Amino acid sequence: MLQIKDIHKQYKTGDFVQKALDGVTLNLRDNEFVAILGPSGSGKTTLLNIIGGLDRYDSGDLVINGTSTKQYRDRDWDSYRNHTIGFVFQSYNLIPHQSILANVELALTISGIPRSQRRQRARRALAQVGLGAHVHKKPNQLSGGQMQRVAIARALVNDPDIVLADEPTGALDSDTSVQIMELLKEVAKDRLVVMVTHNPDLADQYATRIVNLRDGRIIDDSDPYIIDESEAAPAVHRTMGKASMSFGTAVALSFNNLKTKLARTILTSFAGSIGIIGIALILSVSTGVNNYITAIQRDTMTAYPISIDAKSWDLQSLLEESAANANGERTKDHKHDAVYADDSSFTQASTLTSSIAENNLTAFKQYLDDPDSEIQQYVGSNGIHYSYDVKFSVISRDPNGTLVNADGVDFGDDTGSMSSMMATKSGSMSSMSDVTAMQMSMVTGETDENAAPSSFGEIMPGESDSELISPVVTDNYKVVSGTWPAAQDEVVLVADQNNEIPLSTLYELGLLPASDYDDLMKRLDDGEKIDEQTIRLDYDQVLNQQLYLIPACDQYVRGDDGLYSYVGDDAERMAELVDNGTAMPLKIVGVVRPVEDADAANIDGSVGYTHALTDYLIDHTNQSAVVADQQADQTRNVLNGMTFSPSDDATKVADARTYVAGLGVTQKAQLAAALAAQAA
Repeated sequence: MLQIKDIHKQYKTGDFVQKALDGVTLNLRDNEFVAILGPSGSGKTTLLNIIGGLDRYDSGDLVINGTSTKQYRDRDWDSYRNHTIGFVFQSYNLIPHQSILANVELALTISGIPRSQRRQRARRALAQVGLGAHVHKKPNQLSGGQMQRVAIARALVNDPDIVLADEPTGALDSDTSVQIMELLKEVAKDRLVVMVTHNPDLADQYATRIVNLRDGRIIDDSDPYIIDESEAAPAVHRTMGKASMSFGTAVALSFNNLKTKLARTILTSFAGSIGIIGIALILSVSTGVNNYITAIQRDTMTAYPISIDAKSWDLQSLLEESAANANGERTKDHKHDAVYADDSSFTQASTLTSSIAENNLTAFKQYLDDPDSEIQQYVGSNGIHYSYDVKFSVISRDPNGTLVNADGVDFGDDTGSMSSMMATKSGSMSSMSDVTAMQMSMVTGETDENAAPSSFGEIMPGESDSELISPVVTDNYKVVSGTWPAAQDEVVLVADQNNEIPLSTLYELGLLPASDYDDLMKRLDDGEKIDEQTIRLDYDQVLNQQLYLIPACDQYVRGDDGLYSYVGDDAERMAELVDNGTAMPLKIVGVVRPVEDADAANIDGSVGYTHALTDYLIDHTNQSAVVADQQADQTRNVLNGMTFSPSDDATKVADARTYVAGLGVTQKAQLAAALAAQAA
């Protein structure tokens, strides 16, 4: 039973309000043929749509077999339309590219009925409307009356309780209309049929009940159905369930639809593919450009990393002041009536020494290592690496057996490297730069004694501790012979783009005879023009060269007085350290050169070693005898016997004499020049 209780429905367009239904109340029996008549705009179709769940009422209630629809959700209405209602429209609404059998099956498909049952029930429904012999025809192969019969079969195939027909004969001729009405009359014998029509003759002839509407109200009912509300049970809300369609069925229907409109599908797909390809190209170009910029930034930061030293000074101010002095831009506010002193050299030295600043690297390292630090978001994939200024000497023997130190001095002669020689020649011209250099050494405490050879540099490690060499390095260098270092006692020789190594470095590594290099230096000292030298070394000759590393701590030997003396400039003692196994053998395991257009060829020096060697030297130094003795006696310097904090002036004088007595000739000369410059 269907109950329509005081249904109101109005449509608003701006300030205009149109009442479609105005308090319609109607009770419909389970099996009767109800015809709704009325002029256009009386609310017939609106009432039919509300009964079918195609439209919603504003107020009132629609009760279906004792179930109120006031609280229905969209899913409930979908299930109600699919299982309870069968629709027959004036325009048929058949799918043109499917057979009439498939059109009728569609309603069962949405209901989730198995395929075998769908086909059987669809054939039976078509047979009931007299189209059993036309099941495989398309809608465009049928007449108007036949298509309306298909629509009726589609409405009946789900065996609905209610069949709603909106002007089912409006587009048909008289004879066909009679056939359709006869069919609807037959259907109404076991279910409720509600028909909207403008034809009162057909309504009088076939309908069992006629309801007249005007201006949204019922003005006449030929056979009203009165219910005693006091005896009827109150309407309650019940969930109607839901309609269902499998994913495979939905895909199959979509595919069939595309297949029947192949040309349009191809054109649409082509147009869509152009858009998709265009977006993909834009994204790929954008991603490529962003990755390229990121790579350039990474390579630039790798080639020019941010380096923070324990002590630093304002080099820019010093260079600006030196340039001003050299260009005569520095002026004085005094008259030209006498001779005045030019203190620019002292001002320059003062600028240098006053700009020296000490950085708290301990606190800064804690800040960098803190995972919650703000700087972590700016750290790149290469991470943060710490380098330590480890001190060591590397010695070797040249092809003639001469012991050579990698710092550029062979122990058997006064031969020096080209850079050392040029510094000596320029040093013969006394200038303030010598004094400044000495002052810098005194202020910062940095001296060249025991410094690591300038031709040796640490290779940037990878992100993890086990990765000795960063991929940035391996990507920017090509191994021309051998391999990359894989242990602490392995190094690699770094050539330039032309496979060339500085001549001085070849000498320092013992690959060039000291006598030949000494001859070149003497000829250069005599002012002789040196022709271009072509010296060729086979890769095997380079890889077979044996080097020996002696840590700085092993170059201090304890004397009978308990003090340690430096033996790094004593050829016999250094040779003894090599012979007794104190020195660590170093193996050149490979030769590398920068790749073409390398962006980050950042190995500092001609010989590269890994951080494994740095870690070994730090651990070895911490366990050495000289460090242990110094830690045991923290009041006295174990190298010269001087106290760190003299108690009186006499002790200070004695310590100063001891310090000066321990200096070499060159160091004494530099100290005297610095003191003389300060006293002037």
